[in-house]
Amino acid sequence: MLLFVIQFLGRLTAATPEPVLRVAAAVLGDAIFAGMRARRRLILANLHHAFPERPARWHRRIGRASCRRMVETALLSLATPYLAERRIRRMATLGASVTAMSRDLAERPHPVVFGTAHLALWEAQTWLRWLSPVPLPEFGIIFRPLDNRAANEFVTSTREKFGMRMLSRKEGFVEALALLRANACVGVLFDQNAGMQGALTLCFDRVCSTTELPGLLAVKFGAEVRTFYPRRTGFWRVTFESDPVAHDGTTEGVTLALNRWLEDALRHDEALCASWLWAHDRWRNQDMPSRRFRLEAKRNFLGAELRARGTATLPRRTRIWVRLPNWLGDVMMALPLLRALRASRPDAEITLVAKPQVLALLRAWELADAYHPLPPRGIRSWWHFFRLRRAYIDVWVLFTNSLRGDLEAWVAGARQRFGLVRPGKPRPLLSHRYEVPRSFDERTHHQLELWTDFFHHFGLPGGPDTRPVAAARDTAGDATSNLSASPDATKQAPKFGAGAIGLIPGSENNPEKRWPVVRWRELIAALPDERFVVFGTANDLPIANAVATGFGHRVENAAGKTDLLAFAERLSTCRLLITNDTGGMHLANALGVPLIAVFGPTNPVRTGPVFSAPTRIIQPPNCPPTGGGALLDLEANIVVTAIAEISR
Repeated sequence: MLLFVIQFLGRLTAATPEPVLRVAAAVLGDAIFAGMRARRRLILANLHHAFPERPARWHRRIGRASCRRMVETALLSLATPYLAERRIRRMATLGASVTAMSRDLAERPHPVVFGTAHLALWEAQTWLRWLSPVPLPEFGIIFRPLDNRAANEFVTSTREKFGMRMLSRKEGFVEALALLRANACVGVLFDQNAGMQGALTLCFDRVCSTTELPGLLAVKFGAEVRTFYPRRTGFWRVTFESDPVAHDGTTEGVTLALNRWLEDALRHDEALCASWLWAHDRWRNQDMPSRRFRLEAKRNFLGAELRARGTATLPRRTRIWVRLPNWLGDVMMALPLLRALRASRPDAEITLVAKPQVLALLRAWELADAYHPLPPRGIRSWWHFFRLRRAYIDVWVLFTNSLRGDLEAWVAGARQRFGLVRPGKPRPLLSHRYEVPRSFDERTHHQLELWTDFFHHFGLPGGPDTRPVAAARDTAGDATSNLSASPDATKQAPKFGAGAIGLIPGSENNPEKRWPVVRWRELIAALPDERFVVFGTANDLPIANAVATGFGHRVENAAGKTDLLAFAERLSTCRLLITNDTGGMHLANALGVPLIAVFGPTNPVRTGPVFSAPTRIIQPPNCPPTGGGALLDLEANIVVTAIAEISR
């Protein structure tokens, strides 16, 4: 049945006047571009990634033209078996480069590997031997066979009637070797996604998988490498052209050189750019959800790419946006995974989405490539996220577990939206989910462990990077020098607290997490030779005053006097911090400040500090490891003993 349909449509198309076909190609192409939303987004995303400097209007114009030419190519493929020789000779001409190449091959037979690409009217390339002014050596084209046997045999026979040999990817490799050994020619379509069997390369500065086959064939037989492609000059009008491809004689060199040729051709020739098939999945290999957080293929040519470019770092073109948690402590616990993601996807441009005050701190730590502050809540915020569709975000990772966060990612048009789903709490707006196993008891596992399982589900190859921020920085010098918002911030920071013991007696979200004021005062009194700095927000000021009052110059009350950046700066000067279970505890731990954390009703197994800095967790006597004790039962002398132990 399929064969009958192909034959019927082919005869009908060949008999239809070209002006009608031209209109049909334009209408159908526009319909695909305008009406097939997923295809349109893929086209525009590919163009936006490849040409970020070009305006959106240009992307739309090229994308629309590409769709029209895709339909035009399909019509020619149907009609070709039924076109008369006279008509084909009117439709196609040989460019000067192909004429010269043909004469050279006739006079001096030698093996040639031709790289061909998805350029409009590529079906016409099978006409070369028919149109050549001189006899050419045998010419085989490696192609992907159709699944339907009858249709595949028909298509193969109709293509071969012009003198080309069609070599199936599944069975024709041996024939290709025989042709090259006999000084003949072999053509390979090199610009398609080669999947896990290909080699990692760059195309338009974006990681993709490319077939090694042209390089393998060329190196094995010492074959000349050329491109062969149709240049569309009008509707069903084409001129064949060919360019030599310079390379270093290696498989890697040939593979990379063909990609560079394609990039240069599409960058500098708008007609070719509009003829390329922007609707195909050239870059889709590295976005498989199960492998999204790592780079993986059969071979990796990225090192050779960087050497050829004279650089040590990959261009960052894959767009990964990360919606961070709302609480400071949760943000700090997520940082080890962000650093692991940075290492496993060095080609990714990572954008952090969070509250503005948190982003100011993370920007100072240089943990990502871009920082996107959450807008104020309200109806206008949704328009803000809708406009992000123009950013063509590849993947949006959600640490949040809220419907609002899922809506933000969905409205922004992120094609892949990753999140974790707990039993009984579906998240329908996610595109891909990590289902938390029912056997996973969150009371006895750390939050970071759950998030790590989440990232492993999407391909993260290793574990979280739990080094403190200062230790993980690549730059030398003072580890605290980049904590400030401006170059003068360190100079302006008060020096009173340098070497002092920091105290955080407050807690924003749960009064039960607070060690009683009387215990804090007992602690200060028990250490008469120490200086202290009391930290907290403006809301913590009454507690901070109650703790600090009466101790004179030994205790500075800094509560409510610092923003998050200044707070981090002051924490980094402390030789030790004693704190309730708060966001400040996790911030100090991330900075590498030695830490004594007081836990009572809350669970340190699940939400304790995660960075590999000196840390002591103290709980009231007889308190279960997972929390539930009363902090009033924790006496100051226990903390004094812990200070002595951690200070050794």
